[in-house]
Amino acid sequence: MPVLRDDQLIELARTVIAADGRAVSAVANAIDAGFVGAARAIASGSGKVLITGSGTSGTVAARAAHLMSVCGTPAFYLSPADGLHGGLGVLQAQDLVLALSKGGGSQELNEFCLRAKPLCAGVIAVTAAAESPLAAIADHVICFALDDDADLGAVVATGSSLAISALLDALAEIGRVSRDYDWERLLYTHPSGAVGRDAATSLERLAVIQPDD
Repeated sequence: MPVLRDDQLIELARTVIAADGRAVSAVANAIDAGFVGAARAIASGSGKVLITGSGTSGTVAARAAHLMSVCGTPAFYLSPADGLHGGLGVLQAQDLVLALSKGGGSQELNEFCLRAKPLCAGVIAVTAAAESPLAAIADHVICFALDDDADLGAVVATGSSLAISALLDALAEIGRVSRDYDWERLLYTHPSGAVGRDAATSLERLAVIQPDD
């Protein structure tokens, strides 16, 4: 087992963090017409957003579903595997499916999206592969490009998962603003933890509650 010297350890850590940072910065270029169409569909939708993905993308999807709900866009996570075992029955005509896959070639995810499409208002894909089967299925495609060193060994979804998360954070905030889900409403539904504890201070800081003269 190799033992890293302190300088080697520090350099390795900095290399990984720098690659992650470049990956997140690079997805700003994905804010194009495809992104706008997807964002408008989510912000104006009257149903829920089902967010799905396999593997690491599934973990990112679960995070995004929580944050979208926090920001006033009703969302939930469902794995493709559970969806193909009957979970697809949750979809209603006004719902959207937001599918995450860097490569866009997951057979399980694509089968899920093919079956989901006639059951809902549309499928949105977030992928780095514009010509992938997932992109072909989707009604809206958010496509991003990353350097080869964004992920560890171009295998482990490190930088790419952070990049997708950044895009989804942007969608969450666009949904909050577009739905006029103000900070007072947001904090009312988040009464626990430090967020709830500091709600009054946060509201004052965000100028939702003006200090008395």
